[in-house]
Amino acid sequence: MNKHPKIQHLNDLKAQSQLGGGQDRIDAQHKKGRLTARERLDLLLDKGSFHEVDAFVVHRTQDFGLHEQKIMSDSVVTGWGTIEGRLVYVYSQDFTVFGGSLGEVHAEKICKIMDMAMKNGAPIIGLNDSGGARIQEGVVALAGYADIFLRNTMASGVIPQISAIMGPCAGGAVYSPALTDLIFMTRGTSYMFVTGPDVVKTVTHEEVTQEELGGASVHSEKSGVCHVAADSEADTLYLIRKVLGFLPQNNMEDAPFVASDDPLRMEEALNAIVPDDANKPYDIKEVISMIFDNGNFFEIHENYAMNVVVGFARLGGHSVGIVANQPSVLAGVLDIDASEKAARFVRFCDSFNIPIITFEDVPGFLPGTFQEHHGIIRSGAKLLYAYCEATVPKLTVITRKAYGGAYCVMSSKHIRSDVNLAWPTAEIAVMGPDGAVSIIFRKELEKAADPIKRKAELVAEYKEKFANPYVAAQRGFIDDVIEPKETRPRLINALEMLSNKRDSNPAKKHGNIPL
Repeated sequence: MNKHPKIQHLNDLKAQSQLGGGQDRIDAQHKKGRLTARERLDLLLDKGSFHEVDAFVVHRTQDFGLHEQKIMSDSVVTGWGTIEGRLVYVYSQDFTVFGGSLGEVHAEKICKIMDMAMKNGAPIIGLNDSGGARIQEGVVALAGYADIFLRNTMASGVIPQISAIMGPCAGGAVYSPALTDLIFMTRGTSYMFVTGPDVVKTVTHEEVTQEELGGASVHSEKSGVCHVAADSEADTLYLIRKVLGFLPQNNMEDAPFVASDDPLRMEEALNAIVPDDANKPYDIKEVISMIFDNGNFFEIHENYAMNVVVGFARLGGHSVGIVANQPSVLAGVLDIDASEKAARFVRFCDSFNIPIITFEDVPGFLPGTFQEHHGIIRSGAKLLYAYCEATVPKLTVITRKAYGGAYCVMSSKHIRSDVNLAWPTAEIAVMGPDGAVSIIFRKELEKAADPIKRKAELVAEYKEKFANPYVAAQRGFIDDVIEPKETRPRLINALEMLSNKRDSNPAKKHGNIPL
């Protein structure tokens, strides 16, 4: 049966729109090891759930011969679909059309879909693959970027915003992803930088490749710009699907509940995981895997500032955020990068009603001229501010060291943590025994007949008095000292007890976090 001519025309136009820049450019994209904009959406979204908007949009530029190159849908595909049945809004830049460059209508399409996401309270996911601003459109393209930046800022803390860098992302284009909550990158095929290798060479005379300047490894290990790096585009999109399962649709809802394994399960191995030698490391990730549901942990910033560990897990079926000192890296000390990494994660969790569970084993802040000169005071204050400001349920477990100001910062009772537990191996003091004895008993040690022997005796006395959780427990700074094996059921019980927690901050336009 022949179709009505107008229906046939509609179908022809849709097929034309689906081809983007044409088969030759699609083939070129594949040769680079990259998927097309639509192929990426097919992998990201539930099968058959994508509904496109603005498929017939074309640019309005008449200059530089562009009036002869009008391609439907322009250089970005926008719409909505579902992930595990939950609504998400998406845009996917199409490198086959003008190199994915952003012009007036490209920006308008993204702004429209972001406005819809805000109005309907659902996450927005951007798949970035663009050569940057469309030079032929001049300041109109720059205005388009600014329109997007404003929406990123207004949406912050209202709906989850996720960016995937699937190819180039350079110049002003990097600032939209930078304003979002989570940035995913693909190793070997994606990069981000404000100024490219050619400009760097001209200005600083440095020879550097795109990968060395702004590849996924650089940003996931050195700069901290990238939260999750994956080995392929398919992996990147799979991980985005996975992380969304821990997040609510918006700041007025809770994350999905997923039935868990035994809430009363105890782990005998936890009783022996902390070494008797206080200076010997252990892996806090082993602790996490034994406590949380099914041992699952979605780590954020896995290869950046590894002396602190952050990420999502489920506890008794509920989504939670984990912040933990990592004794196996720099003894779990807090430095500039670790403080800022943890602070950002705490604020993200607080924005979206995700309870925060802190595992503490911290000897203090990292000393040294580099740290002081580069702002450890400011960075440490960011983490302190984040914990103080957070109103979600906050649970803290001190596994071993909790020394000095770091004790205060790591979600102590004094900054509104709700439930603070300690293992018998906890050591809560102003500083480590050796340093404390050297200061308190300096004169006595100078006069001692055998200073080494006397110091050992004093260190033993100090440890007996302070290298335990009971002084803090006597004052109510620790709610309970528990066997490590009990940690899972105790945390689940505390989380359920806090399910209706209500807390607030003083009325104000906003605070002034020490940025």
